[in-house]
Amino acid sequence: MSSYFTDLAQQYIDGEWRPGTGSWDIIDFNPYDGEKLASITIATVDEVDEAYKAAARAQKQWAKTNPYARRAVLEKALRLIEEREQEITEVIIAELGGTYLKAGFELHLAKEFLRESIQWALRPEGKILPSPVDGKENRLYRVPVGVVGVISPFNFPFLLSLKSVAPALALGNGVVLKPHQNTPITGGSLVAKLFEDAGLPGGLLNVVITDIAEIGDAFIEHPIPKVISFTGSDKVGRHVATVCAANFKRSVLELGGNSAIVVLDDADIDYAVDAAVFSRYVHQGQVCMAANRVLVDRSIADEFTEKFVAKVKTLKVGDPSDPATVIGPVINSSQAEAISGVVDQAVTEGATALLRGATTDNLIEPSVLTGIPADSALLRQEVFGPVAFVIPFDGEDEAVRIVNDTPYGLSGAVHTGDVERGVSFAKQIDTGMFHVNDGTVHDEPLVPFGGEKNSGIGRLNGEGTVECFTTQKWISVQHGRSGFPF
Repeated sequence: MSSYFTDLAQQYIDGEWRPGTGSWDIIDFNPYDGEKLASITIATVDEVDEAYKAAARAQKQWAKTNPYARRAVLEKALRLIEEREQEITEVIIAELGGTYLKAGFELHLAKEFLRESIQWALRPEGKILPSPVDGKENRLYRVPVGVVGVISPFNFPFLLSLKSVAPALALGNGVVLKPHQNTPITGGSLVAKLFEDAGLPGGLLNVVITDIAEIGDAFIEHPIPKVISFTGSDKVGRHVATVCAANFKRSVLELGGNSAIVVLDDADIDYAVDAAVFSRYVHQGQVCMAANRVLVDRSIADEFTEKFVAKVKTLKVGDPSDPATVIGPVINSSQAEAISGVVDQAVTEGATALLRGATTDNLIEPSVLTGIPADSALLRQEVFGPVAFVIPFDGEDEAVRIVNDTPYGLSGAVHTGDVERGVSFAKQIDTGMFHVNDGTVHDEPLVPFGGEKNSGIGRLNGEGTVECFTTQKWISVQHGRSGFPF
């Protein structure tokens, strides 16, 4: 077992590693074999307060620090990730049940986003704007918001913590990070250790490992953070947004999805099968962009479905530490029960199980279902596990209607032999992101990432990141003399 699970099983507040002072412990388990990885005494409301105050103190000097010096810290953090890649991979496998394939995918993206964050230290630009008043000069400065609170999820905790933490720091902010209780090391302590070793001044980045049962809304209600960056479910996201609005702070919400991959009648069927299998089953389907629904034109549905099921049957299920494993465990027993319940409910409602996988503890073999009733609630909700719904359709108009018939709008894809036909289709979908002749699971540093409807508010990546973690300040200078009416 990695030493990270013993060395980093603590809070990180004001540059110090220390135990929490709560009355109970979060127990960190390996979801595959149930091994106890770590026991972490939770942080209390007082420690959340200390963390925010430390970030606010340290941020004032950090904002004044030469951006080239800020950039150097992030460059060192990137080098450390590259040097420690094998160790981090082992942590992802043990704590998340992520496969080697998934760990490599997450680390590749994490490094790409950190490379881009390095550049954000030098990106903020001001403006001088004209004025209708003679002698007046309008200066528009882009400045850090101050302190950012980050709440990261369990599915891609290393990447999705870094995705907010790194640019927020690069842009001159302090940060308090609250990782998910199931991934406190990968999503929290590990990130803090990398930045500590990279020379980040103490207090700028704090990690509090805790639970809402202990702190309630203290993390998001606290008066110091001006922005809360949350990645998680739409139910919790709605609450986060409500509390933030009531406290006059900005929320950036990256929430759930119910994406569809659509195969039109002129698609390359074999390629579409490969894209659909990856889009549904990567990381056991625990991906917000995953293709819950696979829509196929009825004229090719039989051929596509036969090949789709055949490929899914080849996916190796088991120990995530085996490099050949494609599908490891879901994160915990409650998720396993929920996914099994989805399959049972679909069959009860009249669906046909073309492939019905068994559940053993947290290991869930893939399922493929078709014939789900059109009015089933299952077609409109996020399914966070290895279950695919195959839905035949008649013509593009029906496909568009089915894809949009969900409260979510995060990602999606369409396959066709005519690229412009695909783009025309994509324009009709109410979603933040859509891909032509590709999978549904994509994230790139420069391209705005986010959803519509219940899939979130705001965009990260590219210029959207600067908008999230900075604010604009108008300073006018009167070089002459203004006239006043009294």
